[in-house]
Amino acid sequence: MRVLGVDPGLTRCGVGVVEGVAGRPLTMIGVGVVRTPADADLGHRLVAVEQGIEQWLDEHRPEFVAVERVFSQHNVRTVMGTAQASAVAILCASRRGIPVALHTPSEVKAAVTGSGRADKAQVGAMVTRLLRLAAPPKPADAADALALAICHIWRAPAQNRLQQAAALHASRAPRTPHVPKGRTT
Repeated sequence: MRVLGVDPGLTRCGVGVVEGVAGRPLTMIGVGVVRTPADADLGHRLVAVEQGIEQWLDEHRPEFVAVERVFSQHNVRTVMGTAQASAVAILCASRRGIPVALHTPSEVKAAVTGSGRADKAQVGAMVTRLLRLAAPPKPADAADALALAICHIWRAPAQNRLQQAAALHASRAPRTPHVPKGRTT
């Protein structure tokens, strides 16, 4: 399985591609950051993020895209930019028919470090160790993107089994006939 992880942001959008399967050593295929100037017009920044992600999709041909789920932050400006960059990543993948998964920051931290409250240094250290890298990817946005890809590779098989079980359960559930209100059968 080849996954492009995206740590969304308008100034720095982390991207990282990891290949492998759960239970086996993983391989980093590429890592980087799509950057936009903070003083540029919002529309131009979104186009630059789109072009950067499209380039990564063209070059690395992932089977899945894992994007960090935007969560409420105290700084509304920051969360808006993050949400906008996230939407661009989802759009780019969906336009190509690539499945997208959203993972929360605490879910990613727990998958990679064992603690949903791990700090950026701990995430970077574990990404370095899991991918057998010489040093942690810089900046932290790049390491976070790799952590998203790792999280998805490890969690996707279990999530797929849960979805299949839920679909099977729903298909076997007894159907109750619809009785209009006020009428009895």
